[in-house]
Amino acid sequence: MNNDIKLFGGTSNPALTLEVCRYLDVSPGKILAKTFSDGETRVELGENIRGRDVFVIQSTSTPVNDNLMQLLIIMDAMKRASAKRITAVIPYYGYGRQDRKVKPRVPISAKLVADLITTAGAHRVVAMDLHAGQIQGYFNIPVDNIFAAPILLKYIQDNTNGDRVIVSPDAGGVERARAFAKRLSASLAIIDKRRVTPNVAEAMNIIGEVEGKTAIILDDMVDTAGTLTQAARALNERGANSVYACCTHPVLSGPAIERIEASPIDSLVTTNTIPLSKAGAACSKIIELSIAELLGETIKRINDSNSVSTLFV
Repeated sequence: MNNDIKLFGGTSNPALTLEVCRYLDVSPGKILAKTFSDGETRVELGENIRGRDVFVIQSTSTPVNDNLMQLLIIMDAMKRASAKRITAVIPYYGYGRQDRKVKPRVPISAKLVADLITTAGAHRVVAMDLHAGQIQGYFNIPVDNIFAAPILLKYIQDNTNGDRVIVSPDAGGVERARAFAKRLSASLAIIDKRRVTPNVAEAMNIIGEVEGKTAIILDDMVDTAGTLTQAARALNERGANSVYACCTHPVLSGPAIERIEASPIDSLVTTNTIPLSKAGAACSKIIELSIAELLGETIKRINDSNSVSTLFV
């Protein structure tokens, strides 16, 4: 047992917290996290953390505001309990898509959330596959943006065959798709989409050759699955032999599950940064991979003051 690490989990993803604790051979920290009858968040740490290196795992996924507020209050409790260092481990960083001003008179909510996390007492942040890399710069504390790529790449190598083509669903994901294509010695294609309003995309054009190939759509997250399923149909119409999809964060809100079930996608491979809903867990096309070992090793290296980046070389 590693007696140097104190690992606590919020209520957003308790199963992941337990998996990480098993990897590290530590007991999960005792914590009471509930709500008062009027909806206020109540937190109480059940053990001494004075002078300790503490980590709190909490995805700011749905219900986003409740989980974010709980994370802030947990860190405030840790700060007031005299923890030596507080690391916020945020597998899914909510509000990450609001990372810039896309039109006048709108907020940059990703920066606001970064300020809140820092003010609450975090000395360090660990996040996974941030929607935009520049979010790291919104913090004035160290940020480790780790990647699910090793887990997803291994699954693709072991479970797909034929002439593969990695497909980016938009221009913003080209760098990610290119990195995967290079590792897999696969070709690259790009979906050119026109988005009318948030969560609604229309006209799609495919740049690249997909006919007769195994197409693998790669994105950081799947929300309502509108773009994903439209892209899958477009690839199918262009002659792709089969269509798979991979993402790190299964947001899967609104009609996402129904759309995936009705689409030509063979399977959607995702991770447990966000716990699947009952409908998501029951969906035959969704395959969930665990990031617990990757998170656990990252936490161990931070605690030991070792390099995290060498995990992804």
